[in-house]
Amino acid sequence: MGIEQRITNLHLDVLKEIGNIGAGHAATSLSTLLNRKVDMKVPNVHIVSFDEMMEMAGGAENVVVSVFLRIEGDAPGSMFFLLSLDQATRFLHQMTGDPTLSLEESPYAEMAVSAMQELGNILSGSYLSSLANFTNLNLYPSVPALSIDMVGAIVGYGLIELSQTSDYAIVIDTALNEEGSVKENSVKGHFFLLPDPPSFETIFNSLGVPING
Repeated sequence: MGIEQRITNLHLDVLKEIGNIGAGHAATSLSTLLNRKVDMKVPNVHIVSFDEMMEMAGGAENVVVSVFLRIEGDAPGSMFFLLSLDQATRFLHQMTGDPTLSLEESPYAEMAVSAMQELGNILSGSYLSSLANFTNLNLYPSVPALSIDMVGAIVGYGLIELSQTSDYAIVIDTALNEEGSVKENSVKGHFFLLPDPPSFETIFNSLGVPING
């Protein structure tokens, strides 16, 4: 039985709770950084195939902003945070107050790249800390790498070894909203958590909800 058939709604609910706690920590950090209150929620968590993962990000040829890191320790894996170009630009304007900054064309302004790296550091660090606290596992992130490229190239590069043994990713939807702004203006991205195959069972066993099968 494949991993996608063995993960139940209970498993996803637990991951959603962890995601929301991580989002809360990230919102606190971003509020300090932006000097205004930021709300952050995880509206949904699901498990998808790699093909579905790329479709969620707009298709293999869609150009996105990505922050990628490797997770080392008791449950190794990979983590991507993907934002569309317009969503990334919206965040840049919120973060820097400079409406001229953009990631639409290279060469990219140093401030724009730095701001996106900082966003990636805050978000990935918050989610990973939340997962480590809940599982009591030792999880260590590599230095996040920022790239602006087609989804297929980004995912393919990050999963050259993984894709030969695993076909599924945990998707943590993310919605970031400034206090006082309308919901339609929230910045929406996707976290893709890709545990190495043995790590699925390690994570869920540590959460007290073992995977049957």
